[in-house]
Amino acid sequence: MMSQDPLTTLDARYSSEGAQATPWPDTRAELEKAGLFWVVTVKADGRPHVTPVVGVWVDDAFYFSSGAGEQKSRNLAASPHCSVITGGNAWNAGFDTVLHGDAVVTRDLPLLRTVADAFAAKYGDDWAFEVNEDGTFGGHGVALVYRVTPAQALGFGKGEPSFSHTSYRF
Repeated sequence: MMSQDPLTTLDARYSSEGAQATPWPDTRAELEKAGLFWVVTVKADGRPHVTPVVGVWVDDAFYFSSGAGEQKSRNLAASPHCSVITGGNAWNAGFDTVLHGDAVVTRDLPLLRTVADAFAAKYGDDWAFEVNEDGTFGGHGVALVYRVTPAQALGFGKGEPSFSHTSYRF
């Protein structure tokens, strides 16, 4: 758990009258249960690169994996800045979340075992990883494991009773 919740504010410009800011614990719960995420990185030529990933929320950060030769890994090697997005495609129902932060490779073996266990608990055998002694994931090819600790997050409540736009600063 975070030692302190982020500064949470409602942006009334993009919220229904009477809307309330979504508390961070509710947004964190959405991140914990989401099955698919979109990672946005920037290519060397400045164009965005977007790709779907599976991921887990562990100890106040988002984790995903990628092969070292994959485009997102090459992009992150040049610039760690990224966004992670999850939510639904309906405009009037559900909750969408955007995380902004830096994706950093983690090779801490005890942490990687915890993250691998979280993947197995969430996705079952489909995404069961082995932790290699070099600090990579194995089992689906060799993959780097990225940790995104958000600097900012945005939460978008959609539908009745109100639409809301919440900002979280860490």
